[in-house]
Amino acid sequence: MISFAFLATLINYLDRQTLSVAAPVLREQFHMSAVTYSRVVFCFLLAYTIMNGVSGPLIDRLGTRLGYALCIAWWSAAAILHAFSRGALSLGIFRFLLGAGEAGNWPAAIRIVAEWFPKNERAMASGIFNSGSAAGSIIAPPLVAFILLRYGWEYAFIVVGVLGFVWLAFWWPNYKTPPEVQGEVEAPVPNAWKLFKTRFVWSFTFAKIFLDPVWYFYTFWFPEYLKTARHFDMAQIGKFAWIPFLVAGSGNIAGGWFSGWLVRRGLEVTVARKTSISVFAVLMMAAIPAVLAPSAAMSIAWVSVAMTGYTGALASMLTLPADVFPKNAVASVYGLASMGSGFGGMLFTLITGWAVEHYSYTPVFIGFGLIPLLCATILWTLTKSPDRAEI
Repeated sequence: MISFAFLATLINYLDRQTLSVAAPVLREQFHMSAVTYSRVVFCFLLAYTIMNGVSGPLIDRLGTRLGYALCIAWWSAAAILHAFSRGALSLGIFRFLLGAGEAGNWPAAIRIVAEWFPKNERAMASGIFNSGSAAGSIIAPPLVAFILLRYGWEYAFIVVGVLGFVWLAFWWPNYKTPPEVQGEVEAPVPNAWKLFKTRFVWSFTFAKIFLDPVWYFYTFWFPEYLKTARHFDMAQIGKFAWIPFLVAGSGNIAGGWFSGWLVRRGLEVTVARKTSISVFAVLMMAAIPAVLAPSAAMSIAWVSVAMTGYTGALASMLTLPADVFPKNAVASVYGLASMGSGFGGMLFTLITGWAVEHYSYTPVFIGFGLIPLLCATILWTLTKSPDRAEI
């Protein structure tokens, strides 16, 4: 069952990475500055933020099978609509629609993990499905560059959008909830506002403001960085932009294994998760030497280390809600907390566009190398497991 979540996450990232790879061409065709491009990305993150707060509770109420199906059908249709963009405005509208659908992927996938895996296996299971994000980002540069150069950018959006409907054709007749957790999953879903008022949820939301935007930066801006700062052409972007995402895939497994190992060594579950997150947050500081490296090859190598740090940390972040909340509330909790991801993504995307336009990529990389340390600090000082009476 976790393979469905892996493939959906892969397709999710193919859809969002298509714009990133095509950005150099679209910026030129639509006459978009770095600031204008940042606003297009902002549209995606605005919808993503809003719908994270809606999709999680909705999936808990509809169930994993129907909820996941609706999300991927929505975002796949939105991906295809990108082919009809005729300027920054229409591109921003279709990005908004894509973000609204894609917000449901992680709450639904986390619910699969909660339904099918015990606590000592959840971090590894989360790492496995989340490695789909790296896999999608690996495939996107060569695939999109090939389609774009041979057929045009419109066909790139159409091809990746169709893949979601192929996934849906297999998901609908095959997914099921394990009989042993059916009763817990079907229990009444806790009120979303009541969940958000728990210390765990609001502090976890705050922590995510300073973690997930780092990945958004590499996802949406790295091909642009290679073109602008390292003077890559489209063919070179297709050849090399996937490398950090390939390396980052190892972080999903390493983070899941390390967190599970700490649990098996006797650490309390949430302490093990926080320890793992902190260790991998330090690796994310590799963004600083990445921007200062004299060669493009060294820069790509350091970015690979930083992105591995992110995926390693995320393996534990993904499973924290399932560790402390009942299965019928997991999608709600992660969806609510992911509003922090979207808010941070919107804020730091606009800052990135402004900084690149007025200065360079140097302060941006330095900032994204340091803010994960704030995430780890918040988790250690503010986040604690809720009492059952709070839920």
